[in-house]
Amino acid sequence: MDTEKIGEYAFLAGMAVAVLAALGGTYAAAVIASVAGYVPMLLVLLGVVVGLVNVAEKNATAFIVAAIALVTAGTASFSAINVAELGALLNAVVGNLAALASPAAVIVAAKAIYAHASGQ
Repeated sequence: MDTEKIGEYAFLAGMAVAVLAALGGTYAAAVIASVAGYVPMLLVLLGVVVGLVNVAEKNATAFIVAAIALVTAGTASFSAINVAELGALLNAVVGNLAALASPAAVIVAAKAIYAHASGQ
């Protein structure tokens, strides 16, 4: 299996974990609640994989800008949306996605800095 597929699967798995963990955290499903402590670590590890193998140098700037926007949105509060706990669910999903994107962005930024510093 080539590295692009590994990175793609890591990203898709991270998106699924982010959404499912938010749903589980919001609705306190017993299975999700039992593994909830491992979700941030899993999202960070998947983000590291995405950052290492999935973002090409030509897409680095766009990825970093998107990650900055996502992390910034993660600091916002959607609690003003009071429809059936939708605000809390959006807060959880965006926060989880930020936990996935942040380590990937750090790695992509470090790779871009290295490439520029080494003259590549």
